[in-house]
Amino acid sequence: MTASTREAGDEAVAAIPRESAKDIALRTLRAAARAVAQLASGLNTAARAVLLTLWLALTAVTSVVGVGLLTAPAALRALHSLAGRERDRLARWGPEVAAPEPPPTRLRAALADPTTHRELRWLVRHSTVGALLGAAGVLLPVLAVRDTAFPLYWTFMPENTTATSLGVGSAHTWPDALAVALLGIGWIAIILGLAPGMARLQSGPGRLLLAAGPDVDLSLRVAELTATRAAALDAHATELRRIERSLHDGAQNRLVSVAVLLGAARRMVARDPEGADELLERAQSAAEQALAELRTVARGILPPVLADRGLAGALSGLAADCAVPCRIDVDVPARCAASVEATAYFVVAEALTNIAKHSGARHATITARGSGDRLLLRVEDDGRGGADAEGGSGLTGIRRRIAAHDGGLALTSPPGGPTVLAVDLPCGM
Repeated sequence: MTASTREAGDEAVAAIPRESAKDIALRTLRAAARAVAQLASGLNTAARAVLLTLWLALTAVTSVVGVGLLTAPAALRALHSLAGRERDRLARWGPEVAAPEPPPTRLRAALADPTTHRELRWLVRHSTVGALLGAAGVLLPVLAVRDTAFPLYWTFMPENTTATSLGVGSAHTWPDALAVALLGIGWIAIILGLAPGMARLQSGPGRLLLAAGPDVDLSLRVAELTATRAAALDAHATELRRIERSLHDGAQNRLVSVAVLLGAARRMVARDPEGADELLERAQSAAEQALAELRTVARGILPPVLADRGLAGALSGLAADCAVPCRIDVDVPARCAASVEATAYFVVAEALTNIAKHSGARHATITARGSGDRLLLRVEDDGRGGADAEGGSGLTGIRRRIAAHDGGLALTSPPGGPTVLAVDLPCGM
């Protein structure tokens, strides 16, 4: 690595704005609010899971006398429908959960079906732990507001009325009322600290048990790999067309202009030296522009910064050049395959371009983690949201590049933000 390259890298890292206490607080608040909303949405399916669990238990009991055998197919259809609803819910809050083949609804076939077994195990967990976590996610904000605001209304309450949301204690003086407010602040601290973990704990069984398992028909995997191969070929063809267009419309035209100007200058050098000198200056300028465009095309094929400074340095440079203030957090202990690092680089570059053009964001965050044999990327901004995962050539290009590596992509962008692009890539391909 040359000294100039090292100095440029140090300048790029130094140009990245450090996250302030305000940014950390806002990020924590957004994460907690998102977790509470996710827990509330999980309570919706958990309540249905409780009712369905009771139905299935009643069906099992009445099957002894034959009545339950008549309602078993309907109960199984309700189970599969609820599992599908939960997959859709999980996809709205994170990576998509791949659905297995439709499981059977006939009782005898269902008893031996692994997918039905996993759905039943998920049902038991979601109707118990999931329901409790969802109820806590809805109740905690109510308790926090009730106790924190207690000093505003306690004087209007009847005497000896319970002051706290815990059902104990009465407030007779202002210090008592302020003590209740401190309890409300405690509820807020619990929400900020525990809500994201509670949301992950609630969604964990669904992501583990409702996804297509290894015992699913291999035809699903064959179809997926066929689609991935087609996407890889399309992405390769698109990239070749982009390179060809850049060379044809840019550098080639510049070089043609250089040849024409040099020929004209050679013919004019004897009769008009000053005019020939002007043409030579124009030819030199065109040659320099052609060289710059060739460098741009070369960097577009495989950015040399990846070879010089690795993924962390390359992403630091992208963050420094972004028009929106961008914070970067990279922890990738081992180098990935060159093609994977190039894909990660282009994904982040395209995401930052979209943020600068369309989001209206004030801040962005890039996170990269090396976890085992996977590379996990996350690009988040605090813009207006509303990004369409299926729309726009930029997102289509990102999806094709990731599909070429058999990776995963999840885009969450509710109206009002934040927008989160999460990418999962294998390191060794």
